[in-house]
Amino acid sequence: MIRYLSQSSLQDLQLSTGEIVASIERILLEQTRQHAWNAPKAVITPPDGRYAMATLAVADNPPILAVKALVLNPDNPLHGFPSINALITLLDSRTGVPLAVVDGNWVTAMRTAGLSAVAAKRLARPDASIAAFIGCGVQAHSHLRVLADLFPLTHIKAFGRGTASRDQFCRDAENMGFSVNATQTAHQAICDADLIVTSVTLSPQLVPFLDARWLKPGAFVTMTDLAAPWLAQSMDALDRIIVDDLQQETSMPKPLVDPKLVSGDLAGLVAGSATGRRNDAEKIAFVFRGLALGDLAVAGLAYRRACEATRGTMITA
Repeated sequence: MIRYLSQSSLQDLQLSTGEIVASIERILLEQTRQHAWNAPKAVITPPDGRYAMATLAVADNPPILAVKALVLNPDNPLHGFPSINALITLLDSRTGVPLAVVDGNWVTAMRTAGLSAVAAKRLARPDASIAAFIGCGVQAHSHLRVLADLFPLTHIKAFGRGTASRDQFCRDAENMGFSVNATQTAHQAICDADLIVTSVTLSPQLVPFLDARWLKPGAFVTMTDLAAPWLAQSMDALDRIIVDDLQQETSMPKPLVDPKLVSGDLAGLVAGSATGRRNDAEKIAFVFRGLALGDLAVAGLAYRRACEATRGTMITA
């Protein structure tokens, strides 16, 4: 029997930020101990602007293999679909027996925000109160909820080129009790923010428009969008840059940022071989492609919880 976990059944599990972050941290420690492994992304970019990707991660404890297939199509909203759609399959990593099929959209949102949270715990100022969001889609929503659990946020600033998604994001933030400001420019959103999340939709037409020199001392930025909207020539304004996986970066044909600017990765932060924030004035960025071990950590946690709670739909293999 294979367990199918839909988006609604995953939401019903009500996994907390603390549980998701702890699961990611544990699997990253397992990686440093050679008990979990992460293959570099496989990516295909057809000429029409689609971004197709597959990831693979394996762990011994828990004994799970996770494979994710994902397609990003900027035209999807014109046809009533989310920009990104994904599916994750889980197998027993020792026997290969299929365990579950999991909605990849929910996992992608939760694991991306979870990866940012793992980095922010170590790289952002603990007294961060102003958060800015460039891009107001799924990732903005998931990051707002996670960061609100970790930091004493009081004010939210939002900039998005799609007014409908921006206005909905602002309404949701107001309903969470924050004061909210929808800014006219990206600079207005970023310049005095303590935490910045950029989740700009990738497309061949995207022209970089964000400048790291706008950041105030002490700012922390998580760039979920491959740093594509950031001006490459401005990145040396940052004191430090952390990526999600140094090994994955070395296998990619085009680096996220100049490798000379990178001072460590997420597993190093968790294990202590990479240094967290050193002082209140450092300007630090977490730049990432997405980590398959993060998908495994979140999907595996959801699968185990669903088994305990007898949630999901059972399918005969």
